[in-house]
Amino acid sequence: MVMNLWKSFNISKTTAILVSMALTSLLSASAEPNIRLLDRVVAIVNDDIVLESELNQRTVSVYQSIKESGTQAPTEDILKQQVLERLISERLQLNLGFNAGVRIPDQEIDQAITRLAANNNLSVEDYVAQVHASGRTMSVIRQEIANEMIMVQVQQGTVMRNIRINEQELNNFLNSEEGTLMSSPDVHLGQILISVAPTSSADEIEIAQQKLDSIVKEINQGTDFKQLAIANSDDQSALEGGDLGWRKLAQLPNLFTAALKNLKAGEISQPIKSGAGFHLLKLYEKRGGEEQLIEQHFARHILLKPNQIRNEAETISFLNNLRTKIAEGENFEVLAKQHSEDLGSALKGGELGWSTPGLFVLQFEQTMDSIALNEVSKPFQTQFGWHVLQVTERRMQDFSDDILRNRADNLLRQRKFSEELQVWLQKIRDEAYIEIKEI
Repeated sequence: MVMNLWKSFNISKTTAILVSMALTSLLSASAEPNIRLLDRVVAIVNDDIVLESELNQRTVSVYQSIKESGTQAPTEDILKQQVLERLISERLQLNLGFNAGVRIPDQEIDQAITRLAANNNLSVEDYVAQVHASGRTMSVIRQEIANEMIMVQVQQGTVMRNIRINEQELNNFLNSEEGTLMSSPDVHLGQILISVAPTSSADEIEIAQQKLDSIVKEINQGTDFKQLAIANSDDQSALEGGDLGWRKLAQLPNLFTAALKNLKAGEISQPIKSGAGFHLLKLYEKRGGEEQLIEQHFARHILLKPNQIRNEAETISFLNNLRTKIAEGENFEVLAKQHSEDLGSALKGGELGWSTPGLFVLQFEQTMDSIALNEVSKPFQTQFGWHVLQVTERRMQDFSDDILRNRADNLLRQRKFSEELQVWLQKIRDEAYIEIKEI
């Protein structure tokens, strides 16, 4: 109640709380002979404060998490100092977000709670019950989630937007060993190994070769590969049916890579001779590394918007008339230049160029996908107005390289983000007024 009195005055939150606490103490003193301290400030952060009760609550929560993880917790003094530093950092970021107008809608918090419950294999109701059983309240949980989301938005907006990855950095990464692995497909393999020692005689090598030929014959007759691996393989994976699991193709020996190059899922390789002996590989599955073919459309349209002179019905009728004229032989390009209200494409005869999925709004893309080549669509509506649309060409384009470069770009950005974030956090702390009381 005391705090509410200060809302109409232009004073800082710190001043308001400190004065309120003083008034509370005075009121308590007048009512009781013994003055009882309700709470105290442990840090001032610009115009904000951190209270001792908050520090204690967070310390208990962090200590419990450390204990549950099986890690040895530091002494209480050290832990409190660490927690206080975290609270100060959070205050600085939350105030930046608040001043920038960042607010988290209730719907987004609800969705986050649903994800948290699912990650713990709980229903939302069970998750809420678990929170209450721990002595916490959902209002506190919701505020923590909102604060975390605000800080993420502040970090992304302040740090990430200033990170740039140039073409040379991208090319250097893609040409590195890590970049090669990133573009390499994953393969799920089985192996049968017939060992041959380096000192084996010609007769021993011949016996091993005959054994392998016999195994190949049984495979061709339908005998299960895993069954044969268990019975015959000298590899340590024998008892698992020769299953090597998922491997990066680029990490396999060159002999294996060459043998797998043209195999399809379910096929067996030709026998492979290595220093360890003879190998048979079975390719169970393969993922990644293939061409990423995406259908593109070359389209053009005419856009009209209802106005005070021409209502919606008249707009649709006008577009239908244009559609009829095009069907009778008039030039789409000329009509688009004369009538389209999409200034960006009208001068080019309504041409939109080659498009990829996700470039246009849903209604536009659905129409573009559904009409035949050179057909002029019926009028349809988007948030921009009413359109007629024509697709003049379609093609399947390989975007493997673009997708790979985007993945690499995102990876490098995340790495730089981790480095730059710490620099930025230290910078905003250095620029802030921070006073830490004795704790």
